[in-house]
Amino acid sequence: MPRKQHLNTATNNRENLQGVKSVHLDISSGQSYPLGATVYANGVNFCIFSKNCTAIELLLFDTPDAHEPTRVIPFDPKHNKTFYYWHIFVPGIQTGQIYGYRVYGLYEPELGYRFDPQKVLLDPYAKAIVNTENYSRAAASIPGDNCSQALKGVVIDKRGYDWEGDKPLELPYAQTIIYELHVGGFTRNPNSGVAAEKRGTYAGLIEKIPYLKDLGITAVELLPIHQFDEQDAVPPRSNYWGYSTISFFAPHREYSSNQDASGPINEFRDMVKAFHKAGIEVILDVVYNHTAEGNEEGPTLSFRGLDNSMYYILEKDNPAYYSNYSGCGNTIKANHEISGQLIIDSLRYWVSEMHVDGFRFDLASILSRDKEGNPIEDAPILWIIKSDPVLAGAKLIVEAWDAGGLYQVGSLAGDRFAEWNGQFRDDVRRFVKGDEGQIEKLAYRIMGSPDIYPHPDREVHCSINFVTCHDGFTLHDLVCYNEKHNDANGEENRDGSEYNFSWNCGIEGPTDDLYIQALRLQQIKNLWVILLLSQGTPMMLMGDEVCRTQFGNNNAYCQDNPLGWFDWSDVGKHPDVLRFVKSLIRFKKELHLFQLDDILEMNIEGDLPYVIWHGVKIGKPDLHDSSRTISFSLYHPQKGEHLHIMLNSYWEPLNFQLPPLSKGERWHRLVDTALAVPNDISRLNVARPIIGKYYHLSPRSAVVLVAMVGNMEQGM
Repeated sequence: MPRKQHLNTATNNRENLQGVKSVHLDISSGQSYPLGATVYANGVNFCIFSKNCTAIELLLFDTPDAHEPTRVIPFDPKHNKTFYYWHIFVPGIQTGQIYGYRVYGLYEPELGYRFDPQKVLLDPYAKAIVNTENYSRAAASIPGDNCSQALKGVVIDKRGYDWEGDKPLELPYAQTIIYELHVGGFTRNPNSGVAAEKRGTYAGLIEKIPYLKDLGITAVELLPIHQFDEQDAVPPRSNYWGYSTISFFAPHREYSSNQDASGPINEFRDMVKAFHKAGIEVILDVVYNHTAEGNEEGPTLSFRGLDNSMYYILEKDNPAYYSNYSGCGNTIKANHEISGQLIIDSLRYWVSEMHVDGFRFDLASILSRDKEGNPIEDAPILWIIKSDPVLAGAKLIVEAWDAGGLYQVGSLAGDRFAEWNGQFRDDVRRFVKGDEGQIEKLAYRIMGSPDIYPHPDREVHCSINFVTCHDGFTLHDLVCYNEKHNDANGEENRDGSEYNFSWNCGIEGPTDDLYIQALRLQQIKNLWVILLLSQGTPMMLMGDEVCRTQFGNNNAYCQDNPLGWFDWSDVGKHPDVLRFVKSLIRFKKELHLFQLDDILEMNIEGDLPYVIWHGVKIGKPDLHDSSRTISFSLYHPQKGEHLHIMLNSYWEPLNFQLPPLSKGERWHRLVDTALAVPNDISRLNVARPIIGKYYHLSPRSAVVLVAMVGNMEQGM
């Protein structure tokens, strides 16, 4: 549409709306802070930012799906504008009022302007979103009025909820075991045991807290729960994972069993409070790198129509196009003062008003790009986040890379942030599958990756260790598939990573071969041993403890169906794996060796915890490329803890020499992944003593020994 024609249409539309719907109200100028809709005793203050628009109208609705507003209230730029903040106070309305905006201005994409008053816009600071059932992404993407199909905000009074004294737990990383899960997928399966009306909701998750507590985890990391666009996927599929944010303040309405105006907010708070009572922290996966508005062909939902160039990084040569460092169509201009302030306000809100314990920042390297997309050191937004007093007790975890080529693990922003350690994932996978040249790398990963995190002030637990996460194979599929099988995604298997470092143990996919089944189970246990007994903070993926499978799909972002859900029948199918994981977590929690803040010493003098590296022979680690074995001893002199761990990814059995012990002590076997259940793992008080100077390690196995006082001297 030519610009002049578009502006004329917009002007006529505004005049018509004002003539028909404008109502005389005893309104006042309002104030420029806080942003969003703020409830007072006698009315509501609305405030929104737009620098380059020419006019704004506040729309008030009686119902979420209304075809037109009940009231249209224009902002007077002389009385309702301070700097670039448009504000107005409307008396007589309160919590529950549905609202939106129309914003007028130039439509010149080649200059970065995309104002379109035909679109009802969502307040970026809205705390609750309605009309999700009638929302149409298509209607927001094409010319024409989308009023009845637009998302709308709801005025919410943040006061009144009874937290019963609850507050964020602030558990130290040294005591943290993270469980990454999808709120919807965790209980959506009919076999979850959750009532139908609560499946896939915050309330449904509350019912599964006893399972998570019994498992031994101390924090849940929730895939995105900010209101997102489920329609942002290849039809007829949906955006299941939620990395398509529409609002950074509103909890996703479809995850709430309570569909009242403020229902999702209170149900989310109920969930957080219940987790805290169980001693479990709540960490949110947050997407401050892009929004659901996508590229130049995407919908106009909020930011694009409010002031496009203020919120997004645009191509320098042609601002009609969006810089795409996220791989999702657009990139938030995080180091702009306005979008940066929105990010900070959002984080503060979720900590202060919703009591969450921390955040995992998706594609966080984007936060280190300047207003034009160039990488910069000491990015303002990162320094503000890490130094903000409201966030001082929150866990801040970053994914230190982006889709534009930045990879900053170990170098993103000082010692405040913990980081997803992607190198841990890759090196552990490659060792367990038997690749060459992995021994030295594995030793670093087991030590907490001091080669990646050399900063002396950085705690060893800043390394978030993981072998699997939502993005990629499940742990079960990692040992069952050499190739990804993503045909169900409708993209001809082109999506998803090609670099999985997986091994199918001889046959692709399901098999009745008992030998391969046993080998796969052994490999799964090997991966669990390395993950949970390495220095750093472990993170596990939903369902890995019961061998959840996606049948080789390593990018199930659009699979809101049993393929992407937790299958609760797996708990009964794989009780021995669940028992193994629970026992290993319990053992990890019992030892001070795995709750250290500092890296283990290499020097055995003194009383500090230390590590000694070995190979099949004591004191002689084999670091050659062809080596596939390593062992190490962990010792905490002050606590009297002494472990010896042996790892063999070779396909032949090997005899490992055991370290000598003091008189009266004996090695006792805690774990041997090659042994049949129940001998694969034991409790400390029933661990079997080892006789002799050597331990015979089976092919592709892991063994954990603990030194304890015995009734006889160590056997010769």
